[in-house]
Amino acid sequence: MAGVKNMKTKIRKRKRNGANRQFVAFGSVIAILSILVIFALMLVSGKADDSPLKKFAQQMFEPEIPKENIPLYKEAANAYDIPWTLLAAHHRVETKFSAMDPLLSPVGAEGHMQFMPCTFVGWSHPTCKDLGKGNISESEKTDPAIIQEYGGYGVDGNKDGIADPYDLQDALYSAANYLSQHGASEGDLEQAISTYNHSDEYLKDVLFYYYKYEEQY
Repeated sequence: MAGVKNMKTKIRKRKRNGANRQFVAFGSVIAILSILVIFALMLVSGKADDSPLKKFAQQMFEPEIPKENIPLYKEAANAYDIPWTLLAAHHRVETKFSAMDPLLSPVGAEGHMQFMPCTFVGWSHPTCKDLGKGNISESEKTDPAIIQEYGGYGVDGNKDGIADPYDLQDALYSAANYLSQHGASEGDLEQAISTYNHSDEYLKDVLFYYYKYEEQY
């Protein structure tokens, strides 16, 4: 009888040990997944540094270029003689292919490609100063004639009479126009990217995606 009890006790211990090992293994998986999620969030928020872990997160959690966007990139890029993959890289970094909601930054950058109103309409607009938010009416902001008058980069890409930073085609044409005028059409991509945004991290991120898309496409 004692032998049977001992055998049952051993079986119970083995079951508990097996359950414990399964629990530990499950906990390890959860911990690894949590770390990966944290790095993915850091990547999305722009808070991760330029490290191997950031590059790993970029590879693991990277959304594909939306297929329907590729013809739009190519059309706008061809119009201004710049690489379409550069335009796609800017779109990825600026708004994660327009997944950012809303398409308005805390400092006032607007639309799919995050233009400050004064850059879109033109810095000679009488209200433009400081960071370039300005006090520009909506009717002025989307008027190609006003944009031409004030020397802005906004473009009516879809030819509907309105240059709208919240219209993807207009935004891409406008970004292509800006990048082209700041060196991209001459092959000076770093100059163009740095002028678009003066952050060293921004430069590294756009170049990362540009080279990635050049390899993929």
